[in-house]
Amino acid sequence: MAEATAAQQHSTFSEKASFFSEDFLKLCAYIHETEPTRETFTKRFYAQMVSSSKLLEDYLDFHGAKNNLGWYYYRELVASVRNLAEAGYSQKHIYIRLPFYNLLGTERFEEAGYATHKFLSGSLRAICRNAMKEAGRLGIKFPSDRVVWDDFPGIPTETRLESDIDEENLSEERKNVVRIATEFLRVSREFETHSFYSSHSIEQIKQIVPSRFNEEQARRFEMAVHSLQSSFDTYVNRSGLQLRKQGLKSLRGHISVVLHLLEMTRRLLHYYERHLYEVGYKSICIQVRNELAKAVDPEQILDRILNYGLYYVCHFLLSGRDLAQELLNQNVERGTIVVGVPQKLGFHSRPSLLVAKVVQHYGGHVELCVGYDRFDASSVLDLQWAGGKIHKDGIQEVVFQGDTRALKDIRILAGVNYGEDSMGKGIPLPKELSYLK
Repeated sequence: MAEATAAQQHSTFSEKASFFSEDFLKLCAYIHETEPTRETFTKRFYAQMVSSSKLLEDYLDFHGAKNNLGWYYYRELVASVRNLAEAGYSQKHIYIRLPFYNLLGTERFEEAGYATHKFLSGSLRAICRNAMKEAGRLGIKFPSDRVVWDDFPGIPTETRLESDIDEENLSEERKNVVRIATEFLRVSREFETHSFYSSHSIEQIKQIVPSRFNEEQARRFEMAVHSLQSSFDTYVNRSGLQLRKQGLKSLRGHISVVLHLLEMTRRLLHYYERHLYEVGYKSICIQVRNELAKAVDPEQILDRILNYGLYYVCHFLLSGRDLAQELLNQNVERGTIVVGVPQKLGFHSRPSLLVAKVVQHYGGHVELCVGYDRFDASSVLDLQWAGGKIHKDGIQEVVFQGDTRALKDIRILAGVNYGEDSMGKGIPLPKELSYLK
């Protein structure tokens, strides 16, 4: 009686699995039977591949397929399709939108993007072939009808709608441009610390992924850049200001390409870490991992993660830095303050470093004025040069000119003698300057 009940439950589960696999298997058959040109993989195709695999994966997970010997491999194949299709969607978006990003010198980037497309589409084709084979082993019914090329048209057409919505509030627009440019510079400086300036060998990449850079770090940067793009589209793009200024259009392009590269890279990191790297010690997990690795080469996925995704994130963040700096200085509110010099020891290492950090935090241009001489207040070396002249001439007060946001904090810093006592020892800073710690 118990065996009959178990068999009935299995039959019910398989029937529902067939139902939830229908759209998924149609797409697997389509990609298996269609010529692998770039036009085969449209955004509509990728979107349907993601939605159908996600729905099927949820069904399998809900019924415990991750812990079942018979269904574990099928579940992993479905998850593989979802991850690769999501990465492919982001890569396809970059390919379509690149001509509108107003970026310079993208030839090598386009070549690297095509190599990434070939890797993703080839891996997806291999995984789909295995998924169809495993579905047959499990007795899942294949759909009788098929999808065809015309079901997945591309997005671009020759028609562009007229941009005829425009609002003008230049004061608010300038504030928003300053805020966005400042944040772009902050993200760029933080990402630069990872030093993805050049290509890495596979052995070098294995020392970086996932121990030093993984899905968690990629997601954090992705969220920061996503917030940047959302702010741009809400407060700048909608106003029509972007259409009037090519610099803003180019900054939007830098933000967008970085965002979609991070989306793709984060998805590939997730797939590598979850399905190809640490899969547990159980024999079924290791066996399935090895099968997946035959379809999706772990070394190629690592190469695309770092030598394409992270390399070009770094490239476009750095290439957009001068542009963001220029836009910031064009739009920032400028002012002048007069403050005392650091008592006893003048502008030696600590005061110079703290002032420079304040200026770097906001990103706008600030100068220390000593007579007719002007010194870059973001440079510790420049400030110390100024300190020598101030000490020599016995000057007690100095002028700072530039970004009013930085000037406000420099005034606070000067109010506590630039963070040190009369003996040159550090003292606690006001809470407004907590970012200096």
